[in-house]
Amino acid sequence: MAETALPRIRIRLKAYDHKIIDQSVKQIIDTALRTGAKVIGPVPLPVKRTTYTVVKSPHVFKKGGEAYEMRVHKRLIDIVEAKPKTIDSLQNLSLPAGVDAEIKM
Repeated sequence: MAETALPRIRIRLKAYDHKIIDQSVKQIIDTALRTGAKVIGPVPLPVKRTTYTVVKSPHVFKKGGEAYEMRVHKRLIDIVEAKPKTIDSLQNLSLPAGVDAEIKM
């Protein structure tokens, strides 16, 4: 009784804007559910914050600086029991600019 295991797809999304990444997640989940796959997630991963301090003026205001912060939001989606139709529709899916998708099978 050897069953053929359906592929499991893991999608990691990264973006600077949390609204865009949430729209992309909704789009991926809707596509997967429409094709009959089961979806686990989205799992919000920790936000990576990077702070940069820039000196205002190198001569007069040496000690005064402005701080800028860059945030990278991440989400994880697992698609189990993915059918070939699911894989095809996910490959043809166009995500908004600024969203990085990393797909592992």
